[in-house]
Amino acid sequence: MAMAPTVKVVLGSLSFAIFWVLAVFPSVPLLPIGRTAGSLLGGMLMVIFQVITPDQAYAAIDLPILALLFGTMVVGVYLEKADMFKYLSKLLSWKSRGPKDLLCRICLISAISSALFTNDTSCVVLTEFVLKIATKHNLPPHPFLLALASSANIGSSATPIGNPQNMVIAVQSKISFGNFVIGILPAMLVGVIVNALILLAMYWKLLSSQKDEEDATAEIVAEEDMNSHRFSPATLSHFTSLNPQEWNSQEGHVENTLRSRANSLDNDIHRGASGSARILIESNEVLSTDVSFQQREETVPLMGVASVASSRDVLFEQSLEGKERWKRMFRKACLSLVTIGMLVSLLMGLNMSWTAIAAALALAVLDFKDARQNLEKVSYSILIFFCGMFITVDGFDRTGIPSKLWNLMETYAQIDHIGGIAVLAVVILFLSNLASNLATVLLLGARVAASAAEISEADEKKAWLILAWVSTVAGNLSLLGSAANLIVCEQARSSPHHGYTLTFWRHLKFGVPSTLIITAIGLTLIR
Repeated sequence: MAMAPTVKVVLGSLSFAIFWVLAVFPSVPLLPIGRTAGSLLGGMLMVIFQVITPDQAYAAIDLPILALLFGTMVVGVYLEKADMFKYLSKLLSWKSRGPKDLLCRICLISAISSALFTNDTSCVVLTEFVLKIATKHNLPPHPFLLALASSANIGSSATPIGNPQNMVIAVQSKISFGNFVIGILPAMLVGVIVNALILLAMYWKLLSSQKDEEDATAEIVAEEDMNSHRFSPATLSHFTSLNPQEWNSQEGHVENTLRSRANSLDNDIHRGASGSARILIESNEVLSTDVSFQQREETVPLMGVASVASSRDVLFEQSLEGKERWKRMFRKACLSLVTIGMLVSLLMGLNMSWTAIAAALALAVLDFKDARQNLEKVSYSILIFFCGMFITVDGFDRTGIPSKLWNLMETYAQIDHIGGIAVLAVVILFLSNLASNLATVLLLGARVAASAAEISEADEKKAWLILAWVSTVAGNLSLLGSAANLIVCEQARSSPHHGYTLTFWRHLKFGVPSTLIITAIGLTLIR
């Protein structure tokens, strides 16, 4: 593509620069409007500056990608509603054998869940639980947070629904779901293992110094004992829940008490006027006791009726609970079948966007409730962000700058030899951290594939897979490299009970060696 006029190049570059600043730094002091509004601003400036026309802006919005993203988000909402993600949390603490075992579990579970339910969803669900476990066992949180975020990025590379850039690649390349998985899965599995080994090597000493388990167990037992001995309404109602035999024993005790007091009154009558006040008090006590006893005697026959009514209420409540339990089990079974059916359909090569939407609608129908409440939980701001970014990137692409830069690198980035693959990987790695991995895929995807298609059709598919692998793993380089990193950092910082700040430099210290090593190993395994 030829370079556009100088005015369009300048205005288009300015619009893209504004979008990039607000996307990477959403809380800019001069314009703290956030990523979503920043992407819309960038797209609107492209139209206002006449870099692209309004019709071109509408055409730049990729509806199949938005449909795929929307469908997977709705499925994720229903999975979370059915508490399906809690089972992932339980796997982390089930028969754990120490901090090193916990770190390896986090790497594995985060990678698998991200491949199936997107990396952002996995990080949102698991961050709080990872913090809770680390705090409970007096462990440093940052190795486990790094394991969660980095493994989520690596695991999401294996499927087209693992992250947004893979969705773009799958739709544009028209590679089937199964071929995509087969091409990247070996690199993903080895990458997760190597990532866990790097974490263990860097934090071995830190993970070896853990708190004494006996003290922690003693504290937990003491807390449970304290809670079990607290007063409760059940304790206070002990005397109002007696059975008929206990009531008969109470009647005999009260009657004997009355007789003894009556005999003592007969002896005191002859004591004269000085004891009259005391006699009056005693007689009032006997009267009040007699009245209370009569009231209890009248209440005794009613206790049987009340107990029958209460037992009926209990049985009714138990039947309702049983029905609700069966409904929950039915919904979970339907949810599991629909989710498995969606994955099988994707593996069979059906249209990914319509498959995801069909699964979302099936879950909404099987829920037998108004779907508005669940649909409101979908992050529509992400969809709007995508719309603005599509327009902004398309406008920047029409300036001719990306084509000019690619023409300079194309000769050195051919994937038919090792040197070309290395150059291409470095370019993708750099741009993914500079302009975000999604923008890099939108800018370079078609050009890289067209250049590889001139060699062979197999090389074209391999170029798309290399782009998916490197752009995704590149997110582990720095804290700002991917949305999953930012989600883990923000979730950990804002946690009400286990707040922790994961710093930029602490992440960079681990991210640089991990990203370079895993990217290089994965490139040798992609087919």
